Amino acid sequence: MKEVFDGAIAIDLGTTSSSVGVWKDGRVEIIADEQGNRSTPSYVAFLAEGRLIGDAAKKQAAMNPRNTIFDAKRLIGRRYTDPDVQRDMARWPFAVVEKEGSPLIKATYLGVEETFTPQEISSMVLSRMKEIAEAKLGKTVKKAVITVPAHFNDSQRSATQDAGTIAGLHVIQLINEPTAAAAAYGLDRKSNLEKNVVIFDLGGGTLDVSLVNMKGGVFAVKATAGDPHLGGEDFDNALLEHFKNEFKRKHKLDISQDPRALRRLRDACERAKCTLSSVSQTTVEVGSLFDGVDFSDSISRDRFEEINATLFNSILEPVKRVLSDAKIPHEKVDDIVLVGGSTRIPKIQSVVSGYFGGRQLNKLDNPDEAVISGATIQASILTGHTSETTQDIVLLDVTPLSLGVALVGDIFGIVIPRNTPIPTTNSEVYTTVEDNQTEVLFSVYQGERIVECSKNNHYLGEFLLTGVPPMPRHQPQLDTTFDIDASGLLKASARERTSGRRASVTITNSVGRLSAAEVDRMMKDAERFKRDDKASEARQRAKMDAKYDLKSYIGQVKGRIASPQIGMWLSRTAMERIEAKLAHALEKVENEDTTTDEFRKLQLDITQALQEAGIR
Repeated sequence: MKEVFDGAIAIDLGTTSSSVGVWKDGRVEIIADEQGNRSTPSYVAFLAEGRLIGDAAKKQAAMNPRNTIFDAKRLIGRRYTDPDVQRDMARWPFAVVEKEGSPLIKATYLGVEETFTPQEISSMVLSRMKEIAEAKLGKTVKKAVITVPAHFNDSQRSATQDAGTIAGLHVIQLINEPTAAAAAYGLDRKSNLEKNVVIFDLGGGTLDVSLVNMKGGVFAVKATAGDPHLGGEDFDNALLEHFKNEFKRKHKLDISQDPRALRRLRDACERAKCTLSSVSQTTVEVGSLFDGVDFSDSISRDRFEEINATLFNSILEPVKRVLSDAKIPHEKVDDIVLVGGSTRIPKIQSVVSGYFGGRQLNKLDNPDEAVISGATIQASILTGHTSETTQDIVLLDVTPLSLGVALVGDIFGIVIPRNTPIPTTNSEVYTTVEDNQTEVLFSVYQGERIVECSKNNHYLGEFLLTGVPPMPRHQPQLDTTFDIDASGLLKASARERTSGRRASVTITNSVGRLSAAEVDRMMKDAERFKRDDKASEARQRAKMDAKYDLKSYIGQVKGRIASPQIGMWLSRTAMERIEAKLAHALEKVENEDTTTDEFRKLQLDITQALQEAGIR
């Protein structure tokens, strides 16, 4: 059994890609996989013979669109009826079904149709990151810090923690992505002078903006806001719609119902978006896109910006909200730091800079790696693996949304306002609404709308306080206490003062949360998937060995029958029979569907043809 790593790894679990880091030799090391890649696509593919995770899964997505799963982060902790979920479902090639209000992903695995929760899919990506770290460290990894968008609500945070548990990790903290980026930015910029820094984090699927006050090694988040559904993937989707319509206009063909064509065009749009960050014009080309028709069209940076104008302009709303909540005018901001791959887009930079009066923006050397670097620093601090540069760093975060209970008239009674520093505990006193009421149901919500609470805010769960002494209405004093830990996770409780009766809950029964039994089952399933993967890997290795043995054997036989010693006496009929066997074998070598047994039989057939010709 491998030695257990006594520290903790950090995992940046992204919508489109993920990465893993560890604190080693007094610095952050972002760990590369076997191919040298420092980030891994957040993709999982289910096949008839096994499962693929990461780069291999994304590469085969066009060939297997209905069983290649991505964007799990856009589903985790959400309701099936969420408008964003419904919009995404319309463009995803894989099927999403409903179970008890939660979205489940449908895929065919090992020839059997199965359903998976978003937590399970995310846990598979986390497991892959864990494996990459273990291969580098040579030790078993047990503990991790995992990043989440700052605006994730309690359901999404709890579901992400469940994903870590299923992956076999003890999640010691969920860290907000812009807060992690602030740690990476501030590590080499510590000063006793106070600074207000805006962290603008635009990645593949989400936008986070935080205002961080920095002094010495203390990085205190003052306000945070974001958009859970705005990122590079949305810019890809806008381009996809544009070129889909162009193809229809030019060729009178509609690819909307062809998942493979849509996947190939989407990949081409993603490449074009990235290219337009450095050049003013590029071409989108896809050979035989649909019904054998090739597609080629050019696009300029100006046209790309026009197509995404509404999305680009919307990035300022969270910026304005953060400055307003922090009560800091934009001229009092000392630095604006760009984080996330999508901040490479020139228009994004110009919009943000323009809002701050044309200010110079701080473009980090690698904006994709700021979050994982900061999370790695926090993982080292939490496990005592500090150095001179990190020992005095303290990260102070805030809750992104207000938390409270639904009151009579569907009014939202706020217990903890948004942007309250965490960890925190706060109490409010409520009472009964009927005479002799002996039970009170507390429905817990997260959001900002005071009226029509149940319609406009996010329902987290509920708990029942029983045994309230019979009294006239409004007389009982019910102390309602909310406790939020450093990961932003909520525990709620209520106590009736006269009797001392209590009721409490760690929110677990909201839509999207898994019970302890479900998490346990999924952990066992994860082990089964690993065993299946090993068996599949062994089968694949045996297939590749048989394939290369056959190719090598074909080369040897070709050399032998071409030699003068054999060519002189070998009959023409025998030569033609051997050459036919070789040609057939070569054809099968190029066919991906050829099985291990077929490769072996083909080699035996060639050997038999040689023996019949008298060649030993």
